[in-house]
Amino acid sequence: MPSYDSSRARFRLADRHIAVFAHLLDGETPPEELWESLVELQRVGLVGEEGELAPLLRDLLGALADPMVMIQVEITGEHGPVNHGVVVGQGAVISHDGWPGEEESEYVSIEPNTLVWELARKVNLHRGEKPAEGEPEVRVETTMGALDAAFVALEEPGADDEAARDAVRKALAEADAGLAEPALGHLRDLVVSLNSTWRITTAWDGRQDGKDTTMIRALAVWDCGPLGHWIREQPEEPILPGQVGPDSALVLVRSNAAEVWEKITDLLPDREELLIDSE
Repeated sequence: MPSYDSSRARFRLADRHIAVFAHLLDGETPPEELWESLVELQRVGLVGEEGELAPLLRDLLGALADPMVMIQVEITGEHGPVNHGVVVGQGAVISHDGWPGEEESEYVSIEPNTLVWELARKVNLHRGEKPAEGEPEVRVETTMGALDAAFVALEEPGADDEAARDAVRKALAEADAGLAEPALGHLRDLVVSLNSTWRITTAWDGRQDGKDTTMIRALAVWDCGPLGHWIREQPEEPILPGQVGPDSALVLVRSNAAEVWEKITDLLPDREELLIDSE
């Protein structure tokens, strides 16, 4: 059921409610499969009897109807994938947060200069210890098939922590004969310590080689708790459907919160990269 908090202009809406708004903005009657969603919006006062939209929705619908930048944040943890995001419009920046097992997301307007902070909050990025200067890069390379085998081993029922570590190590070694120490031990520890994996994807209308096109940047990271943040270099984002299989390379590089913050910042286009009509 949709709801809103007028004191903070925040809304709880499902995708089907957003779809109703889209039809009404286009002057269309929502199709039959969205009638129940329309009635719910009318019941809470966000849509009038004749399809008129509540003034409180102005910033939200303005950004959704004419976005300059779309940012998708997908986090996969213990409860499965959860989707968040930000829509940067001409007159407002709208952030939305999902919740595991819930249909609705919370939509709220944020200040543009807090955008990077907002993205860092969504992925639970916390300040950690910076590596010592000159410390060598740590890379772990295997295959996606080996990773799948490790996750299957980790889910074995009844295994204690030490048994789980041994099972994961064995599964990795059997799936990738070329994976040797210390990389084998590193990857085992990362899999066992994994809090979540997340990726941020930004998209906007830009220009490349003199042609207007959709521009995309993305970042994928493993949050391994006490073992820190690891950037997933391969498979390289953005990933297209069917592009990744068991034989695809998996490359993880140790990082830190400061570097991840910078990479999140780099995902955002500069103003000159946007197709904005000059006034």
